[in-house]
Amino acid sequence: MILAMGAVMISCGDKEKKEESKDGFEMNRTKKTEKKETESVEVPVDMSNKGIGPVESVEFGDEIDMELAAQGEAKYNAICTACHMTDQRMIGPALAGIYERRSPEWVMNMILNPDGMLKEDPIAKALLKEYNNAIMLNQNLTREETRAIAEYLRTL
Repeated sequence: MILAMGAVMISCGDKEKKEESKDGFEMNRTKKTEKKETESVEVPVDMSNKGIGPVESVEFGDEIDMELAAQGEAKYNAICTACHMTDQRMIGPALAGIYERRSPEWVMNMILNPDGMLKEDPIAKALLKEYNNAIMLNQNLTREETRAIAEYLRTL
């Protein structure tokens, strides 16, 4: 008798679960889900880091070279906008104000040598984690094309 009552109670208690079960999928509305803490990576601002690559020194003039910046804008629009917007995150970081976070040498080395930067540079590694392991591809730009893009980025 006690076993029979226990079976009735168990089957009645599972009635709600059975109604919510469909094709092996069970919804349990009373179960609380905890948010998984994602590993947050702090990307430092480091103006002294020049990165890994061929660019050791960049001198920006006091005034923006608008002709060079126009060339850089054309190249940027042709290849960079697939992953970067100027003022908001996309696949890669927003580039407006980049020189407030990174040195010009770092920026140019990241453009010229993304493979080496992602392997060895701590900031590039942190950015890779922050942007879901989206790897910046090597666009095989010349140093002159890269300098033009760097000048354009000053206008943002």
